[in-house]
Amino acid sequence: MSKELLEKLKGKKEVYRMWKKGMATWEEYRNVVRECRDATRKAKAPLELKLAGDVKDNKKGFFKYISSKRKSRENVGLLLNEVGALVTEDTEKVESLNAFFASVFTAKASPQETQTLEVGEKVWRKEDLPLVEEDWVREHLGNLNIHKSMGPDGMHPRVLRELADVIARLLSIIFERSWKTGEVPEDWRKANVTLVFKKGKKEDLGNYRPVSLNSIPGKVMEQLILGVISKHMEEKKVIGSESTYIHQGEIMPDQSDSLL
Repeated sequence: MSKELLEKLKGKKEVYRMWKKGMATWEEYRNVVRECRDATRKAKAPLELKLAGDVKDNKKGFFKYISSKRKSRENVGLLLNEVGALVTEDTEKVESLNAFFASVFTAKASPQETQTLEVGEKVWRKEDLPLVEEDWVREHLGNLNIHKSMGPDGMHPRVLRELADVIARLLSIIFERSWKTGEVPEDWRKANVTLVFKKGKKEDLGNYRPVSLNSIPGKVMEQLILGVISKHMEEKKVIGSESTYIHQGEIMPDQSDSLL
């Protein structure tokens, strides 16, 4: 931490306060942040190089620096299962959480929802399902954020983005086949689930929120399906503005809740 770097960090805090008060633009603050980030990286580079070069003589300092950069998560503590008993083993915790989340997110469709789904299937059968265009897939792959983590299938977003021109055609075939058959590849149904504590008692299962890390190709397919469904609803004017929705020229009672 040189004197110059400390002054830049101090200046960044000052610009941030000015931006919060409306005395500086976001672009000005962003430029200052980038300058401080670059200066910090330049200051770290010789330090890390020196630690790596002196690792034989200063192992303690090297591993102390590595440990300070590691991000560790605390394990989930004791939990109360459905009968009110404390769960201590990791396997039991997973099973209890899985059963709780399944009970919350799994529900039988109401008769109105079932009728709506049947009507929706008839509408889609009247016309051929839209083809999954190769250009659509290439566009979505080209917009992937390479800084995101890869899913459990090991497909990194940077690899998919760099090879968009090569794999767009293959993925379009898989997407279209999946849509027509109603089946999703097994790897795309897997997810790495992490618990995020919300608030309240840590023993209560309901105070945790599951966050899943899914397959990148699977999420791309979801985006494509969402785009096609949204376009279909706009073109067919499925949802109206005054408690009615218009479908193929016929005004019918409002079913916006069941459709959504």
